[in-house]
Amino acid sequence: MKEFGVFDIVGPIMIGPSSSHTAGAARLAKVASIIAGGGIKKVEFLLHGSFAKTYKGHGTDKALVAGILRMDPWDENLKKSFEIAEEQGIDLVFTETDLGDVHPNTVKFIITKEDGQVSVIAGSSIGGGNIVIFDIDGQEVEFTGDYPTLITKHRDTPGVIAKITSILYEEKMNIANMRVYRNSKGRDATMALETDNLIPREIIDKIKVIPEIENVKFINPIVEGDI
Repeated sequence: MKEFGVFDIVGPIMIGPSSSHTAGAARLAKVASIIAGGGIKKVEFLLHGSFAKTYKGHGTDKALVAGILRMDPWDENLKKSFEIAEEQGIDLVFTETDLGDVHPNTVKFIITKEDGQVSVIAGSSIGGGNIVIFDIDGQEVEFTGDYPTLITKHRDTPGVIAKITSILYEEKMNIANMRVYRNSKGRDATMALETDNLIPREIIDKIKVIPEIENVKFINPIVEGDI
């Protein structure tokens, strides 16, 4: 007999007609916005599959913009996200495209900041408001945002992971899941580490002074931030 969770029965709390096309879209964009950091000037949304075909009718476009503005799926201002983005001077471009063999509800964000820095993040809305991020700046990753998540970009040298996990141990932080990704040995690596506890800024401050660390982001389900 199949076991049902609360989202199978009542669905996520949200504004909009579809958990996949609105709640999931807003969550995807919010995570992408956190990863990119503040000072966003322009966002191009590359829409794939079902997202590309129905994004206007299902309000996916409004939800994506709301997420970029760090709104939650249940925020009543979601319906006014385009107006708010315009007030903040954020340029928005929606492009229908084929991203290959990925989930039909997939979007790639090309985010340009005021300083000219560009972040490219891709993820999918997989149903019930659930999401998965699978690419950050060309580096394969995999995390859902359901747990507090620490994302590092660091030099691929011995001992870096041990330094990070030692800090978490000292702060009595339990690691729920950890994945490390790299394109080639000895160069840059990316780590997505999920914890059972909300990640305080004090831990981020300790991690970012590790010499091999190039960038640190943290995503908490309730309280989020970026460094």
